[in-house]
Amino acid sequence: VVILLDSMTRLGRAYNLSAPTSGRILSGGVDSAALYPPKKFFGAARNIENGGSLTIIATALVETGSRMDEVIFEEFKGTGNMELKLDRKLADRRIFPAVDIDSSGTRKEEILMSPDELKIIWTLRRVLHALDPQQAIELLLNKLRETKTNFEFLVQVQKTTPTTNGDDAV
Repeated sequence: VVILLDSMTRLGRAYNLSAPTSGRILSGGVDSAALYPPKKFFGAARNIENGGSLTIIATALVETGSRMDEVIFEEFKGTGNMELKLDRKLADRRIFPAVDIDSSGTRKEEILMSPDELKIIWTLRRVLHALDPQQAIELLLNKLRETKTNFEFLVQVQKTTPTTNGDDAV
């Protein structure tokens, strides 16, 4: 089962308006008790009985200038397995997907990949981090277009990425 939620920030705001007050107000005007039901909802993805599967994909409003939005986002930030941050400047330039590569990533990726794959990914991230966001996404998209599989992509990256210790490749 997959649940798409737009947005967890708005869900937090709604509970903040409708939940009974606890008397303990966090910065930004968020009642601490108001975030308990949304946290419980997101926790459901990890607490499925009998081995079922539930994935929750949620958006969050960030950089809105609202302290409440920041507080709500920070409360939920640690509960996710990955973050995919979009970049408005890239979207305005019509570069899609408009992903901020530097700010995006998967938590606990070491359990999803082999040590060799992980080493290549970390090297790729260092290279992309040194570029501006537009150069980084364009380089990544061009490399992805040149390959048909993830394995082929990683082999290509390994061949063409210099390491920091002076070797020609990873």
